[in-house]
Amino acid sequence: MVTDKASDAQNDKLNVLKSTQTVVQIALEKLGYPDEVFELLKEPIRMMTVRIPVRMDNDAVKIFTGYRAQHNDAVGPTKGGVRFHPNVSENEVKALSIWMSLKAGIVDLPYGGGKGGIVCDPREMSFRELEGLSRGYVRAISQIVGPTKDIPAPDVFTNPQIMAWMMDEYSRIDEFNNPGFITGKPLVLGGSHGRESATAKGVTICIDEAIKKQGMELKGARVVIQGFGNAGSFLAKFMHDAGAKVIGISDAYGGLHDPDGLDIDYLLDRRDSFGTVTKLFNDTITNEELLELDCDILVPAAVENQITEDNADKVRASIVVEAANGPTTLAATKILNDKGTLLVPDVLASAGGVTVSYFEWVQNNQGYYWSEEEIEEKLYKVMTKAFNTVYNTAQTRRVDMRLAAYMVGVRKMAEAARFRGWI
Repeated sequence: MVTDKASDAQNDKLNVLKSTQTVVQIALEKLGYPDEVFELLKEPIRMMTVRIPVRMDNDAVKIFTGYRAQHNDAVGPTKGGVRFHPNVSENEVKALSIWMSLKAGIVDLPYGGGKGGIVCDPREMSFRELEGLSRGYVRAISQIVGPTKDIPAPDVFTNPQIMAWMMDEYSRIDEFNNPGFITGKPLVLGGSHGRESATAKGVTICIDEAIKKQGMELKGARVVIQGFGNAGSFLAKFMHDAGAKVIGISDAYGGLHDPDGLDIDYLLDRRDSFGTVTKLFNDTITNEELLELDCDILVPAAVENQITEDNADKVRASIVVEAANGPTTLAATKILNDKGTLLVPDVLASAGGVTVSYFEWVQNNQGYYWSEEEIEEKLYKVMTKAFNTVYNTAQTRRVDMRLAAYMVGVRKMAEAARFRGWI
């Protein structure tokens, strides 16, 4: 029997997919494309559901469900992360694959979007069990992935070690070392400098550009970050080091608030491998309260549907930059825009990860590797160009930044499909 809570979670995933499809449709209409283009792009071109048997430490065999969505490969191979999470669903993976296509279009990469996920809770699994699950997933999807087909990467609760296991399993199947199959790997296995912090670095670049547009300065600005995982923790460090005052952070268990600024280095030193730190403190606030703090910049870097029509009018930030996927609903987007908040959407702000993943893939293919300084320089050029393209589209078309980003992101796919003769 599905509980009310589980049913609500599934409805949220369906709503995320539907809202994504809605904006894609509006973007295509604004660009003048016919209905058949939306029919092609509203769902993944390919969707695989797999069952993965894993022998657990107690010697019982547990069967896990996994997904891999390939949204559109008209531009090139699909690309996107694999998440391990108990709330993974088919609708969520579909929506995320569409977002990956949009991100690739916004930063002008030769990719379509892909996404994968496994329904599990890695926090309750041993190292050996996680390895078995990672290798089993690769075996299950091996026929549809590869460096010229579909390139996985890290996502929620996955990391370089899991990417290493997956790369090794694919190389065993292929019978030769194939580092270009996956990105986000450890450096010693063909990973790229700057990949682990790439998403946060891209968000930082977007914050810098947004602040310029608003006539503000980053030094002394009050920043609130919801989520203290990979993106949120790196971002907190970048903001702190740039002279901003990080007055609030949160994880899955609650939030911390200090109007004078939190000790970010101390919190980073105390966080566990899953990005949680608030359990060490007694005077915490809720995630809901965190979003309503008086601040200059708010960065949702956790999960979907955090800013909704119920709380958008209580958001007091001048700038909202979405580091997470889908943290703001469409109704909330309108509320924020109507009251003059500059909202930098997820498909733009979090595109740093896929950009440096592309750099990693290129380095694997050519067998020549760049320095961290070269990676940062290339990322800065890509992200600033993308931000200004989206911002200028919003201004000239008189649309919000989300719709502008979708318009920029969807055009490359639509044109590639048209030239191929698909539509």
